[in-house]
Amino acid sequence: MATPALGRRLVACLLNISEARRKDLVETVARAAITDGNGTRREGSTVLNIFNDFDYNRSVITIVASIDLIREAVLSACERACALIDMTAHAGVHPCMGAVDLVPLYPLGEDVGLEDCGREAQALAYDLTQRVVGTSAFFFGWADSPRHRGLAQRRKEVGWFRKDLDISAIKPDVGSHPIRRYGLTGVGASPYVMNCNVTIDTEDITVGRGVAAALRESSPGGLPGVQVLALPHEGAVEIACNVESVQGEPPASFADSAARWPTFSIAGRRFCHAPASLITARVAELAGRNGVGTKGTALVGFTPLECRRLAERALALGIGEFWKQQHKVFM
Repeated sequence: MATPALGRRLVACLLNISEARRKDLVETVARAAITDGNGTRREGSTVLNIFNDFDYNRSVITIVASIDLIREAVLSACERACALIDMTAHAGVHPCMGAVDLVPLYPLGEDVGLEDCGREAQALAYDLTQRVVGTSAFFFGWADSPRHRGLAQRRKEVGWFRKDLDISAIKPDVGSHPIRRYGLTGVGASPYVMNCNVTIDTEDITVGRGVAAALRESSPGGLPGVQVLALPHEGAVEIACNVESVQGEPPASFADSAARWPTFSIAGRRFCHAPASLITARVAELAGRNGVGTKGTALVGFTPLECRRLAERALALGIGEFWKQQHKVFM
């Protein structure tokens, strides 16, 4: 039974694995986070959501536990994924480098800091390379100490976006030189990152790239904390956004916006993130300049506050397979 104090120590991992077309395999990986090697229920951990995308051949599994239990829960899922996914046979339109492609840890509770999650992420990566020989990882965020380079920067540095990359030539932060069977895994910690994908009604990837370029944080007039890719998706183009949390109050330039920027705290530090409604409206505006409409918006998982609230509920009720009650959240 969860207690109010437990919520203050919660950590989320939005585990990204390079498989979505075999949903039974994905669920097997998810169950590994909430059961031990004998199949016995692991108390204190829950899987809130599984997001599958067939075209991307990628799934995101939302695992939540206390800072004391999150490493073992995530490690067990990673081990199972490595045993079941062979990157030499992988095909999908979303960029990826590893069977376990991304392992981000996000503090949800007031008593867990980014430094705590960074240390857990480092230990998790080292443990994974010991348990699954041949795996390797690079660090980002607070696991990348002392530089704290962001995920987008680290992905560029290791060649994550390149299609012609010789993965064996990469020097990882931990583990052996990457092998094709497992690929390379990004492991890190940061304030919560929400995934918000807006589909535009065109097959013209050039239009999508123009929208993505104008939307991303690094562009003049772009949205703070928003990193963007334009990808072909189900006969249209998806504007796939990583919505990073930014420290401080909502930017003054968006004070008059109709969409309120959600805020939350990590160890006494205030953070906020761009709301999905604002991202959707901006994509619609940018695409509309090319005579293109939008088809819909999908959130991969939850906002930070929703994630904590649902995790507290799942743990209080002792529900490990919470994803069976909670599926994709559509706006």
